Amino acid sequence: MADLPENPPETSPFSRPYEVDTLPANRIIKFDLSPSVAEAEAIAAQLGLTGLKKMRISGAITPMGTKSWVVDADLGATVSQTCVISADPIRTRIDIAVRVKFIPEDKIDYDTPESELDDEVEALGKFIDAGQIAIEALTLAIPLYPRKEGVETQNTQSAPDGRTPMTDAEIKPFAGLAALKGKLENKPE
Repeated sequence: MADLPENPPETSPFSRPYEVDTLPANRIIKFDLSPSVAEAEAIAAQLGLTGLKKMRISGAITPMGTKSWVVDADLGATVSQTCVISADPIRTRIDIAVRVKFIPEDKIDYDTPESELDDEVEALGKFIDAGQIAIEALTLAIPLYPRKEGVETQNTQSAPDGRTPMTDAEIKPFAGLAALKGKLENKPE
């Protein structure tokens, strides 16, 4: 593994930066990283999780042409969240492959239509931070609306005292127009 620089580039709860200027252009750098308990707690707080355990990112930084690198890694973590319906605690195991290509910013074609953009490409800076890559990948992988298995949503109706709750038909006032239009079109002249 390459030596880490003395001063990390930013204050991230889990920063493991590799200085680009010190990366060998002809050799693969392997890494196998896990946050400390304090770092895992800070990541959980940052992501709005109730807990984070067994987080690990392992992979390699591989040279890709001149002054470009690709990070291929496997990320695993167990996240604890609160069910959005029942408020019960739930755990989710996440195991995903991560791939990020770092290329110089002047080589990125920003005029490419959005549908053709390579979502794996990042602008190359002074550091490739494997810890930050792990946090970003985890952020994208955690369930946005965690729901405990078997818990279903329930339809409820409410209204102020003395009033009748609105029906679905009343909520959609234009739904009856299609039927009216059909009647008018079928009316003989």
